[in-house]
Amino acid sequence: MVANAQTPVIECRGLTKVFKDFWLRPRVTAVDGLDLVIEPHQVFGLLGPNGSGKSTTIKMILGLLFPTKGRIAIFGKLPTDVETKARIGYLPEESYLYRFLNARETLDFYGRIFNLPRSERNKRIDMLLEMVGLEGVQRRPVGEYSKGMQRRIGLAQALINDPDLLILDEPTTGLDPLGTRQIKDLILHLKQRGKTVLLCSHLLADVEDVCDRVTVLYGGRIRALGTIEELLSVSDSTQIETERLEPALVAKVRELIEKEHRKVHKVEAPRRKLEALFLEIVQKALSEGAATSGAKTGGAVAEFLAAGAAPAPADEGRQVIAGLVEAAKPAPPPEVSKPEPAAPAADARVLDALTAPKPEAKPASEEKPSPPKAVDRSVIDDLLKKDDPS
Repeated sequence: MVANAQTPVIECRGLTKVFKDFWLRPRVTAVDGLDLVIEPHQVFGLLGPNGSGKSTTIKMILGLLFPTKGRIAIFGKLPTDVETKARIGYLPEESYLYRFLNARETLDFYGRIFNLPRSERNKRIDMLLEMVGLEGVQRRPVGEYSKGMQRRIGLAQALINDPDLLILDEPTTGLDPLGTRQIKDLILHLKQRGKTVLLCSHLLADVEDVCDRVTVLYGGRIRALGTIEELLSVSDSTQIETERLEPALVAKVRELIEKEHRKVHKVEAPRRKLEALFLEIVQKALSEGAATSGAKTGGAVAEFLAAGAAPAPADEGRQVIAGLVEAAKPAPPPEVSKPEPAAPAADARVLDALTAPKPEAKPASEEKPSPPKAVDRSVIDDLLKKDDPS
């Protein structure tokens, strides 16, 4: 289910949160008059230094904290609405997991919270474990995982219900570049599917790679808001990228530009990012069959996230009941002028015989003995003659 294109996924108006001390005196204003609108199908970045109000804002959006002033609407409803919560996936800044459960049991636990049938839960768990690269260690207790591996299983639990709104608070903390790249690719894929993502991160390069719009908070207030292009474009410089040029040709270009009274600030060969080099090295090691005891490179995006989750099947008991109800419905009469009464079906006759009331047995005291049968008189006379001595 995707949010209506006319209704913002998140809308905050005059949102304020003031934390008070024991004596109910205002102590800290974490969020101050925040106006924020996040449209459907967007990846929105929430940025700011530590203590700028990012996590407090997210907790109020989720209904975990109540605002001091202002209002919040999620899918046009209050954050406390239960149906709204079922459409949200949340990865908190810290991975709060049950350390004695393994990865499979952890995902099964969260799947039960969303009332997913067992067959659907198992299917999604298999796909998610493969996607985050933990299928090889799925039986190990989560408490034995590294921080990066815990972030991977935390991401999987945030996706178990195929949410319409995904809120990620520092999702790449502790992850290696492989996991970071995978999360960024996943975010872009979810956006293509029509999902909405709220991303809070201190890694600005990651935000720049995936976000459509960003806002920068400081002191609980918005200091900048706009698209990546609007905020990062440099209006007083021009960048030209060509194939590799010989030094003589570079000198000619420089001379031509300077004739137009323009200054050349820098001429250099482009270079790729360190992330690209790191991924290339790891992929080469994987192709050589190098073994690892940790998390593996994640697999493809889970099928239910890639193509949309099929409607959850009804449980077997409800299917049986539905079948019985359907069978009990009377068949429509045949299209004739005067239908003749049909003989009862065999199963109906058996049912009538089994359900027919049995005759009540009378008490023994009320039963009357049947009269003796009459005996032929001639037989009695013959017997009396034999006994007569005369």
